[in-house]
Amino acid sequence: MDRHPSRSHSGPDLQRFGLRAFLASLPGDELEREAAPVALADVAARLDGNPRAVWFEGLEGSSFSLCGNVAGSRARLAAAFGTTADRVLPEILSRLRKPGELVEVPRAHAPVQEVVLTGDECDLTALPVHLQHEFDGAPYISASVDFVHDPSAGHTNVGMRRLMLRGRRVAGVDLVAPSDLRAIYLARAERGERTPVAFAIGSHPVDQLAATLRFPGDELALVAALRAQPLGVVKCVTNDLLVPADAQMILEGYFDERGHVEPEGPFGEFLGYYGAVKRNPLFHLTAITHRRDAIFQTSSIGGPSMHCTDTAQLCSLRTEILVWKALEAAVRDVRAVYAPAAAGGSFNVRIALQQRVPGEARNAIAAAFGCLGNVKNVFVVDPDIDIYSDAQMEWALATRFQPGRDLVVQSGLRTVPLDPSLDGSRITDKAGFDLTLPLLAPGARRPIEHEVPHPPSFGSPRHVSLDAALESGPKFFAELMAAIGTRDGREVVRWLEDTAPRRPVVRDSEGRYCFG
Repeated sequence: MDRHPSRSHSGPDLQRFGLRAFLASLPGDELEREAAPVALADVAARLDGNPRAVWFEGLEGSSFSLCGNVAGSRARLAAAFGTTADRVLPEILSRLRKPGELVEVPRAHAPVQEVVLTGDECDLTALPVHLQHEFDGAPYISASVDFVHDPSAGHTNVGMRRLMLRGRRVAGVDLVAPSDLRAIYLARAERGERTPVAFAIGSHPVDQLAATLRFPGDELALVAALRAQPLGVVKCVTNDLLVPADAQMILEGYFDERGHVEPEGPFGEFLGYYGAVKRNPLFHLTAITHRRDAIFQTSSIGGPSMHCTDTAQLCSLRTEILVWKALEAAVRDVRAVYAPAAAGGSFNVRIALQQRVPGEARNAIAAAFGCLGNVKNVFVVDPDIDIYSDAQMEWALATRFQPGRDLVVQSGLRTVPLDPSLDGSRITDKAGFDLTLPLLAPGARRPIEHEVPHPPSFGSPRHVSLDAALESGPKFFAELMAAIGTRDGREVVRWLEDTAPRRPVVRDSEGRYCFG
């Protein structure tokens, strides 16, 4: 993916992937618009457990409107990609196969630089940043997409990090978990250098998903690839970073070189619990640029209703993409991958697989274990199980799994330290559940105990009599009914009774009728 954008004065469409356009496209059952003034203190409660996105068009003490929960449902993420919930993963995988194109636009044409504030003009506390959880250390900017240049690789690294307000132009940044940005920052800090950084606030869900992924190459181009459209970028005002020209707002600045020195947290995390206070670097604000009608954005995170939070839904799609890519190299016939958002979108993964040779279910488990530190429990099923159905997954676990035979446990693997079950450990155990039925030899038929019952179906009559039907081979009762075209099985019962004295009818080991 190309690091060097082309230059254009006409450029790409700078409104199509604007957050305002996306919100306006959502139907009423996906978006709640609030015109009455709302206090920032009430925002968190309005978002918590809300299945819809919320757009607060009037905020007390702010000239900006505010939206939240935008990426908090699979349906809304699918709409962002112009498809349906059941087709969004294939659509994303298809887009990832094509390179992304970057187009640099002049500052005068960049919507995100319609308003430019620098020095003492810029103030983080002038933004509608709200307290999200009861014990949070301060209000957090939680929907920020970060852009940093990686000098060793020569490209832009893109991610999502939160910012804890510590003053008008200072914020703490969460940079504890292993990441490319953390490695870039530590390398520069060791040399006593600042790390220039820019944060986009108010991004299309496609851009936010791209920011969660980790792929080789320039990740600005990854954003363009997922958009399936050229991405217009513009150079920042106070540094040389390129950022999306159609974002709502950009915070420019730098991480200072002092390292992980300032306390940050607590904060409600994506696993539904709090993250403790930790030491983190500081972000120093040098400029704010934004659209004249900018919408500020917040992300919903954690709590008891994780399935409808931005973080869980974004993590769910991210996990499915990365697991699918890993499975492509490990097995041959993957049918579906699903990471339930209720588990944070990362820790539990379901895989539907058509095994071709013995051991493929175990290969799939191993591939999922290794591709992502967050993956903890992997469930592999046959294609007849709907992995999006909790009921069918419970049934498969209950009836196709023997713990002593089908449980795969691997220890000492890397993980995300936020998992509260670790109890201080930095490594984890992972469990794989092989819920597949025994693999059949070619041409073999499953025993009746493994067949799933379905209502009978009746085709066209193929025999002139029940005698002729049984003479052609063993038949299940429904096949006897179909053989003569009857819609009433009682006449077959009478025929069996009347036939027995003259010609015995017996049953084979599968329960089919045949002449003795």
